[in-house]
Amino acid sequence: MSPSVSSGPPRLAVVGNPGSRRVSLFQDAVAAAGLPPARTVAWLDVLEGGARFLPGETVRVDSPGEDAAVDRLLRGADDPTRVEGSALWYARFTAAVREVAAAAARAGARLLDGPADIAVLFDKRLCHGVLETAGVPVPASPTSGPAGAPVRGWEDVRALIAEHRMPRVFVKPAHGSSASGVLAVETSGDRVRAATSVERDPAGRLYNSLRVRRCTTEREVAAIVDALAPDGLHIERWLPKASQGGRATDLRVVVVDGRATHAVVRTSASPMTNLHLGGARGDLAGVRAAVEAAGGSWGEALAVCERGAAAFPDTLCGGVDLLPLTGWRRFAVGEVNAFGDLLPRLTGLPGSRAEGLDTYAAQVAAVLDRARNTRVSTTP
Repeated sequence: MSPSVSSGPPRLAVVGNPGSRRVSLFQDAVAAAGLPPARTVAWLDVLEGGARFLPGETVRVDSPGEDAAVDRLLRGADDPTRVEGSALWYARFTAAVREVAAAAARAGARLLDGPADIAVLFDKRLCHGVLETAGVPVPASPTSGPAGAPVRGWEDVRALIAEHRMPRVFVKPAHGSSASGVLAVETSGDRVRAATSVERDPAGRLYNSLRVRRCTTEREVAAIVDALAPDGLHIERWLPKASQGGRATDLRVVVVDGRATHAVVRTSASPMTNLHLGGARGDLAGVRAAVEAAGGSWGEALAVCERGAAAFPDTLCGGVDLLPLTGWRRFAVGEVNAFGDLLPRLTGLPGSRAEGLDTYAAQVAAVLDRARNTRVSTTP
C-alpha cells in the first residue's frame, strides 16, 4: 500500500453576487480559516454564458438574490417586489445551475451543491415528495411529489380542501421563498379567510409587502390564488404549532454535512414566522426546556432535521424549517431550503462541532474536514 497525498487545502470558488451579504459572510469565514479568498464567479456572468472554473476548485453555489440585474434576467420583470414570474425564475435559475455544473465538470472542479438537489429544493411539491418518501414527518399534502394533484386555480384548491378534509391549509407558490405569495387559508362552510403578505393592485398585479394582512372574502382569496396558479401551487395541511409567549413558533435548523449545527427560534402573532414579516427570534433554551418537560426529545427533534437534510445527499448545507406541534412532543419538517443559512452572528449548537462558528464558518470547516479525510488514501 502506498499513500496518495493531495497538494494542500482546497482552492475555493463561490457562485454568487459580488458584494452581497451572503458572499461577504462566506469570504469572512474563508479568511478566518486562514485560506486565500474564494474566487467569486458572478451570477450575472453565468447568466450571460460566462461561467468559468479552474481545475481542482471546490465550488459553492450561493443564492442569486440581492442583485436587481440578476433578478431581471431570471424573472423577466423590472420590479423585484412582484410575486408573479416564479415559474420563469425557476426554469432560468435551474438551467443556470446546470450550466455551472457542466462548466465545473469541464474544468475538473467540484461542486458542493448538486444541480439535481437544487432543482428539487426549489420546487416545494418535489421537495415535499422526497421528504415524504424518505420517511421524514411532513404536513399532509395533496400536491406532493411529481404525481401530486394539479392546481389550476381557486376551484381546485376548494375541491382539494373538501376532498382531503383540510379546512386549514397553506397555499404556497411552488417556487417561492421568504413566504412570497404564501396564503394561510381557513375555511368553514361558505366562509373563507386568509392571511398573506401579498398586496393586489387595481390591475390585479401581485406585490410582496412587509405586512401580513387579512383577506376576509372568498372573492379576494380566489383572485390571489387564480393569479398565482399559472406559476404552480403547493398545498399542505396547516398543522397546529406549539407556541412560546402566546406566539406561533417554529425553528430554522441549519444542517451542515449531515449534522444539525445551528438553530434559531422564530415566533409570530401571524401564521407566517418569517423575521422580515414581523416575526421575532424566540428563546432556544426555552424551546428545549419545553420539549423535555413534555417528555419529548430535543435530540430527536434535531435528528428529524438531519434526516430531512439527508434526503438531499449532494447538498453540503440545508436550512430545515422544523415545526413543533402543539404539546412539544412531535415535530414535522415544513421544507428544506437550499440557501437557508443566512443567520448572521448565530453560533453553533453545543456538541455540534460548530461551537463558536457561524453558519458559513461551519461550512468552511466541513470542506476542510472533507479535504483532510481524503488527503491521504491507500491504493492497492
